[in-house]
Amino acid sequence: MSKYDYSKLQNGSDIRGVAIDGVPGETVNLDKETTMRLAKAFLYWLSSKTGKDPASLTISIGRDPRLSGPGLADAFCQALVSYGCRILDAGIASTPAMFMSTIFAEYQCDGAIMVTASHLPFNRNGFKFFDCEGGLDKGDITDIITFAESDSILNSIQGREPGEVEKIPLLDTYSAHLRELIAEGAGLGEKPLAGMRITVDAGNGSGGFFATKVLAPLGADISSSQYLEPDGNFPNHAPNPEDQKAMEAICSRVKEVKSDLGLIFDTDVDRSSAVDEKGREINRNGIVAMAAALIAEAHPGTTVVTDSITSNQLTAFLEKDLGLKHLRFKRGYKNVINKSIQLNQAGIDSQLAIETSGHAAYKENYFLDDGAYLATKIVIKAAKLHQAGQGISALIATMKMPAESIEVRFPILAEDFSAYGNQIIDDLQTLVASDRLQGASLVTPNYEGVRINFDTPSLKGWMLLRKSLHDPIMPLNIESDVEGGCEAIRKLLTPILATYAELDISKL
Repeated sequence: MSKYDYSKLQNGSDIRGVAIDGVPGETVNLDKETTMRLAKAFLYWLSSKTGKDPASLTISIGRDPRLSGPGLADAFCQALVSYGCRILDAGIASTPAMFMSTIFAEYQCDGAIMVTASHLPFNRNGFKFFDCEGGLDKGDITDIITFAESDSILNSIQGREPGEVEKIPLLDTYSAHLRELIAEGAGLGEKPLAGMRITVDAGNGSGGFFATKVLAPLGADISSSQYLEPDGNFPNHAPNPEDQKAMEAICSRVKEVKSDLGLIFDTDVDRSSAVDEKGREINRNGIVAMAAALIAEAHPGTTVVTDSITSNQLTAFLEKDLGLKHLRFKRGYKNVINKSIQLNQAGIDSQLAIETSGHAAYKENYFLDDGAYLATKIVIKAAKLHQAGQGISALIATMKMPAESIEVRFPILAEDFSAYGNQIIDDLQTLVASDRLQGASLVTPNYEGVRINFDTPSLKGWMLLRKSLHDPIMPLNIESDVEGGCEAIRKLLTPILATYAELDISKL
């Protein structure tokens, strides 16, 4: 039996752990030794998949600005270079740019690693892995962890003369790629963004390059942008478009300076959201609507795959206003991406997979969830609308919004929390199916938890109760089309959920 246990580091298709001290009660579990073993395990996995000797592999590595990033990236390089690999060090980069290092002719990497923990606190860090087919799936990460725990597997990797570590200007290459897309897409000459004021909020993550290396060279006024400088302390707000303080910061800035457009990124730039010319956030259901509207004309009738918590109003906008199809699937960006890929393999056109968190993956862009690519498409459309005297809000002006929405997260106290959560979901489905909940009907098909529509004269809306992807938590989402509807649904649910002694509904 291995003395190592890295299973707690797996977070779906990512590795995440505590990399530095500083938070009481959180012990470091992602240290140099762990990193080096995971690096060797990835090398073993990549060599096995490609059929290439380790010494013939080219692997890139980049990181976000986290304080622990340089040390972890250096440990990765130390582990791999001893096997003769060619290592390309991108320094501070974005997660999507790391994947593109396997695509760009300048690099043509066999694999790539991004050192990041996305929007998590400063003391956390982790790894996202890629090969030329895209991000690794959950099963691949499980395999890599298994290899990392095995001395015999790691000792079987044949060493060679030490390889080399080369510094590469990956973000420059990537920025040039995005500039070219905007110039071609906008069709307005060499400075297609001249006369536009665009505010970028990078939250001191990796995304500041989008303002300085992409927008400014194309003529945009980026002087109102904020928090572009990478800083692993994240001193201003969490680098997360879903964070209320972060979204308020960019909305107020756009209003203050009367920008034509605002863009906000998460730490590693695989997510983004926007702010319209009136300072209103385009987030959650709004960013899904906008991402879909950007391709509706070119791909009529295509299926948009989203996560499970999207609103009824979004479905109406996608299907009635845009003429698209909407498949509401599961939470988890890899879940929606993989579902969209499966649809295409089955002969059903699906051009977009997107989570309300801002993970947007287009078929035209390798099904890569890329916040900067989504921002690029938004900028192209904004430039065209600006020439016509309109703002970006025109793109989704007909989309209605719910009157109210809330999310509550319930801890599950049962030891077998997964089975306990399943029982609650099954019981709710049985209750609704037996018509014992007035005005309620089950939403089918439904791929995650239990989704219930409510339709009475005084109660119009829906709720979704599901299990968290990884934790002993049951999130509850409620939306209502009428004022007071969320409270009415809450009152209806409280006595039902109160019967489950090991479900903590105190927040309800």
